[in-house]
Amino acid sequence: MKTAVLERRPIVGGAVCTEEILPGYRFDVGSSAHIMFKATGIAEELELEKAGLTYLEMDPWAYYPVPGTNLGISFHRDLEATCQSIAKISPEDAEAYRKFNQQWEELNDGVYEVFQKPPSPGNLFGSIFKRNLFRPKSRKLWSSMDTVRQLMGSYGRLIEETFISEPVRTAMTWLAAQSGPPPTEMATGDFAGWHSMIHKHGAWRAQGGSGALTQALQQRFESFGGEVFLDSPVRRITPAGAPARFTVETQKQTLTAGTVVMACHIKTAVEHLLDQELCPAPVRKKVSQLRVGNGFGMIVRHAVNQLPQYSGIKSDQRGVADCHKSLQLLCPSRQYLTEAHLDYLRGRPPKDPAVLAMTFSSMDHSLAPQGKHVLFAWAQYHPYELSNGEDWDSIAEREADKIWEVICRYAPNMRDAMEGRFIQTPLELERRLGLLRGNVMHLEMSFDQMFCFRPTPALSNYRFPAKGLYLCGASTHPGGGVFGASGRNAATEILADLRCGKLKTQAVAKT
Repeated sequence: MKTAVLERRPIVGGAVCTEEILPGYRFDVGSSAHIMFKATGIAEELELEKAGLTYLEMDPWAYYPVPGTNLGISFHRDLEATCQSIAKISPEDAEAYRKFNQQWEELNDGVYEVFQKPPSPGNLFGSIFKRNLFRPKSRKLWSSMDTVRQLMGSYGRLIEETFISEPVRTAMTWLAAQSGPPPTEMATGDFAGWHSMIHKHGAWRAQGGSGALTQALQQRFESFGGEVFLDSPVRRITPAGAPARFTVETQKQTLTAGTVVMACHIKTAVEHLLDQELCPAPVRKKVSQLRVGNGFGMIVRHAVNQLPQYSGIKSDQRGVADCHKSLQLLCPSRQYLTEAHLDYLRGRPPKDPAVLAMTFSSMDHSLAPQGKHVLFAWAQYHPYELSNGEDWDSIAEREADKIWEVICRYAPNMRDAMEGRFIQTPLELERRLGLLRGNVMHLEMSFDQMFCFRPTPALSNYRFPAKGLYLCGASTHPGGGVFGASGRNAATEILADLRCGKLKTQAVAKT
């Protein structure tokens, strides 16, 4: 098939992109950690190593410095090493974590299998049935009413009833909160249990920045004859006469094609790009009712001259410690996180933001000049729409200062370490990356917008009613994150339609 990719920005990748924002410093402008992509086999299928893609493992993958102590919890790939770290805080919780991980790994093996298939009821229940038929351990878990209760309850409640130590509870809660829903939301139990999969598959970082993945994809795509049009935002998709079904108008050219796959936000696709003839009124109404939410968080990319030295860590002569490879969890208590979320609900930036710090230059020297580092600080919860009459362009510096202050409280050596920064407020995330209302997951990751409900039941198989029109990306199953599953699932459906004659291999034509 003759294929083309239309990119809105001057560089491929969307929210999986790395740019030299400050001279000598390479900043990710979207995602940073690739938690599940490497486990999918996509890199091997597409032979991305031929395009120079190399992955570095984050081990430990998370680190929680316990406030007021010289202790910290390191979440290693190895379960036993993690339990040994937790045992320094609470021996009881170390044993509880071991059992918790074993239970949820079994459950999430099945969930992971579901994530890599189109989310039809047959695939969902077929995967569970098959595992229950051939795996007694899985059958025991899925038949337990307590397991069902934990799945349908909130992750905050699950963590509280499983662990007794506040540092362990807080670390687990802040990790689970990364998917978006607050700790009190029902049917989110697996947001805590999902991290068992990191112990199995690891957490990874693309060498050269998050965008090294999409750069490799571009190279392989072009090596097979695909064309990439940069700086070509799509303006409109309209019906075309046979044999081409669609006309795609961009800022620079017009193309015709028999098949169109949209990897943008579902609301952008339906409300701005698609001609009404291609998207019936009932579909438009359902999409208008989808919950994007009032923002999610903001991130500040810092250029720094040293790494944060948390109390009690052991750094080498360069100031590098194992924890610098990890997601650094800077949230002193569950109540602290609750207060930040309450501010969010009131439509105000958090007085005290919870922060996830990332210092990947400690393991990848290509990201910063010699002796320098990058420090990315993601923070929640930051409402896109403010209720106090302020606007994000006016308060961006002030809110970035709050995030930096959290880092300096945990690591006082950082007070004079900043040499520059790039601030991404919820509004900036929308402007630069098309993440509407600043939601990095596109749509809220609540149960009624997951699996065969994402984005709507009628669109969950990646198909629009118009033949030859498809959707993938974070708006579709399995949701946000650098995974690749939605694109691969959509490709599987397109190939199935081709094989059964529903589509013709109409070439892309440019005028």
